[in-house]
Amino acid sequence: MPSALPQSAYVAAALVCALAAVRLLGGWHSGARRARLLLAGGGAVPSPPALETRLRHGLAGLRARLRAEWWAPAAGLLLAVLGGSVLPVVAGAAGLPVLRRARLAQAARRTRERRADAVIALCGALAGEVRAGRQPGQALLCAVRDAGGFGDSQAAVLAAARFGGDVPGALSVAARRPGAEGLRGLAACWRVAVDQGAGLAAGLDRLEAALRAERDQRADLRAQLAGARATAVMLAALPALGLLLGTAMGADPLHVLLHTGAGMGCLLVGGVLEGMGLWWALGIVRRAEAA
Repeated sequence: MPSALPQSAYVAAALVCALAAVRLLGGWHSGARRARLLLAGGGAVPSPPALETRLRHGLAGLRARLRAEWWAPAAGLLLAVLGGSVLPVVAGAAGLPVLRRARLAQAARRTRERRADAVIALCGALAGEVRAGRQPGQALLCAVRDAGGFGDSQAAVLAAARFGGDVPGALSVAARRPGAEGLRGLAACWRVAVDQGAGLAAGLDRLEAALRAERDQRADLRAQLAGARATAVMLAALPALGLLLGTAMGADPLHVLLHTGAGMGCLLVGGVLEGMGLWWALGIVRRAEAA
């Protein structure tokens, strides 16, 4: 019985390493990708790079490839092997969509921030082009190309500026994307400058200053809330630390939690309280950011 535990741990570690190696050396669908290239390229399939190059690129992008949500089923599989129960596997599978949703929300927030930075850059570049003596349409063409970050809406804005279309309307449509709300202010400045002959550069300067102040305020608030978020995450990790301490003391907490009635009850109640506490703490942070 004492030798079974290390052997199981070795098997779990080898399985995790094998999954990571498959992911790094081309992913699950490398054969399907080669077939698509063969059919699309008329029989010419580019030769794969050298093994050293693939390993180097794979290790460089390891953090991006091993997404955070896949650590939950991996940890559940490891605990299932060590504890001799399927409950950790079920818990890891249940945590997969939660972690994926958190990762997608973080990616969406970064995309919004990049679009907001692109709008600020667009206002500054457009003001500079107008002051340099360019016409508004030509200045917008140059500024949009330099700023970028508008995705599919960029083509509509460029077409409206090049062919004398409804530039404010195209900007308003582009402003519907999350993070690009500042384009509504740019559309308003454009209407005022074209219809009433007001100075476009002066309005763009004020709009850029307002958008920068708003961005700095969000960054300052996020920095102030970083401590509260870190505290919530640290409190959420305390049960795992308790399990490690119990294992180090020889108490075998996994056997108690997964194979006894009292342990399963404590595990259920503790898991519910842990989830509620984490949801409550992070909810406070989200409400503060929204306010």
